[in-house]
Amino acid sequence: MTSSVTIKTTGFRRLLVDGIGPVAAISIAQLFGTALWFSANSTAADLMRIWDASAADIGWLTNAVQLGFIVGTLVISLSGAADRFNASRIFVCSALAGAVFNLGFAWLSTGLASGAAFRFGVGICLAGIYPMGMKLIVGWAPDRTGQALAQLVAMLVLGTALPHAMRVMGAAFPWQLIISASSVLAVAGAVVIGALGDGPHGSVRARSTNKSDSKTAPQPTVLGAFRLREFRAATLGYFGHMWELYTFWTMVPLLISHSSLTARFPGLGVPAMSFAVIGVGAIGSLIGGILSRSLGSAKVAAGALAISGLCCLIFAFGWRYLSPEALATLLAVWGASVVADSPQFSALAAKACPPALVGSALAIQNSIGFAVTVVSIAATTALFERIGLDASWLLVPGPVLGLLSFALTRRGIVRSARADAKN
Repeated sequence: MTSSVTIKTTGFRRLLVDGIGPVAAISIAQLFGTALWFSANSTAADLMRIWDASAADIGWLTNAVQLGFIVGTLVISLSGAADRFNASRIFVCSALAGAVFNLGFAWLSTGLASGAAFRFGVGICLAGIYPMGMKLIVGWAPDRTGQALAQLVAMLVLGTALPHAMRVMGAAFPWQLIISASSVLAVAGAVVIGALGDGPHGSVRARSTNKSDSKTAPQPTVLGAFRLREFRAATLGYFGHMWELYTFWTMVPLLISHSSLTARFPGLGVPAMSFAVIGVGAIGSLIGGILSRSLGSAKVAAGALAISGLCCLIFAFGWRYLSPEALATLLAVWGASVVADSPQFSALAAKACPPALVGSALAIQNSIGFAVTVVSIAATTALFERIGLDASWLLVPGPVLGLLSFALTRRGIVRSARADAKN
């Protein structure tokens, strides 16, 4: 019995490594695992009706996930767990626990308070899925991190959009079944990563038992990563990007339902159009990854952030005046560019850190970045209740400040390098 299971597991791993490929396998698992993230948003209309909730209330359900993610990433980064334990084990345990919390939200929650508690638990578990997925990518493909992470983030985008697609396909089903389907996918993601394991270049921080060794070679700390200018530049750009990204994803159904798009394309429906606008980000991420091979991650990240910021500005100015076709095109470009910079900022951050800090550094970058999203989502959804689509103006400072911070910090790096060369 045992040998039979072992043979099957080994064969499945061989299929993942030699057939599908490690990067593709991790990306698929990320797609399944991150379907938990916005599962509640795909049923927003049902929840608003059943629980008598407002748009701001749905925003707080999203924020409960973000807050849980922040707590989870802080714990695994500051404790060093992200680099002390195998990333695959953390991923598997987190995906399974997240599936359970998600089922609790679907079948046990009775209102916003209990629902937010279960979504908070989902967020904690996602902290072991998203950053650990990035660490797994670095461990399997260290020589092409930018492109590989772009593929991973593309799957994150599809995972985010997937619940909207499931809502379309299961329009006649109760909302609980739509959310439960996300849990099934998360379990499938855990099975894939459990079989694949960590890559040959995955770094697990060694535990030193020799006191003299620890004195001469102290273990690096995650907060020390912020002393690295390259890491600071990538992280500051990432923070500006995060102010915009998750608030945009949260607002997409509202941007569509309160614009001229629903009247012009009544047959599509809000869930289908939301899936398209969010899902096109996967294409943008993949294109950014391809371009990073020739242009470099820094140029791709800056370019994508500039394009998404411009789209945000155009939407805020012109949503009243643009034709439905122009508005649809604008949202498609915005959806493609708003996430394309994310894997490139992460790739720059990973390259700037010593191998023993990659997991913790990416986790704390995520933690602070998602703290930014909590403020942005809460402020924008609350403002939307008062002024409608003009609340989109609140997204503009994110890409503007992120781009300026990234550019100015990198310029300082270049000047410092030139000064060192002269000396």
